[in-house]
Amino acid sequence: MKQNDIKRLSLYLLFAPFALWIALLIILPHAGMLYISLREKVAPRVYEFGLGNYINFFNEPIYWNTLIRTGSMSLLVTVLALLLGFPIAYYIAKIAGYRTRGALFLMCLIPLWVSDLIRAFGWILLLRETGIISSSLQWAGVISTPIEFLYNDATVIVGLVYTVILFMIVPLVSTLDGMDDSMIEAGYNLGGNGPTVLRRIIIPYAMPGIVSGCIVVFMLTAGSYLTPILLGGKNSSWFTEQIYDQFITRYNWESGAAFGFVLLAFTSLVIWIGLKLSGQTLSSTVARS
Repeated sequence: MKQNDIKRLSLYLLFAPFALWIALLIILPHAGMLYISLREKVAPRVYEFGLGNYINFFNEPIYWNTLIRTGSMSLLVTVLALLLGFPIAYYIAKIAGYRTRGALFLMCLIPLWVSDLIRAFGWILLLRETGIISSSLQWAGVISTPIEFLYNDATVIVGLVYTVILFMIVPLVSTLDGMDDSMIEAGYNLGGNGPTVLRRIIIPYAMPGIVSGCIVVFMLTAGSYLTPILLGGKNSSWFTEQIYDQFITRYNWESGAAFGFVLLAFTSLVIWIGLKLSGQTLSSTVARS
């Protein structure tokens, strides 16, 4: 066997697991979902192909209003995660020592040690009417009666930011770590102050990491289910709840599959607009972060 054939075979074997993972867990399930979403039930066990499930989505205001609400709150969570995660990432990448960096990364990883369900119940124990925060405020004399901090949009946002902030910090640290410190020093030597150096040197350099983190955080937030449902209750409607309702409660897999593709198309559109506004491309963002 020639050397070129050996290299080609090694390359095929190297990428075979990845190709199988993409095909079996992403392409085939999405193809099946697309097939189901295009089926219209016209009689018991009788189906026709068409766009009726998608048309029903746009004809029902509660569905697309919930989608828009989910998208807007996901954008808010993304912005908050960026504002909170950027200083942490900068400190880890450019200021903290080797041991401190490891300790900070470990602290950021703590929320991922448990499942979404356990994290949500942890917030419930803290924020419910008889929870730790309300009881502590009563004990300190700050309030006279218990306060229910759950079941509102603010609680959902806090829980989501806590869950996804690590996915903002990691790409930012990866990008900022490759930044030469002399670039920052040059900015100060040329008369720039802290905000100017941040705006004209640090942020432009970190833009691929910012965009990469925002994409991951937005997609995870928009597709979240347990945190909005458990922390928001009936007062915080999330689009994934609509998808769950179609699949599990109504046994309407055709509409559920259509709603899933609508969510995928909506989030992809938001990401495309974000890339255009930031002047970044998906390939360059992934390569640098």
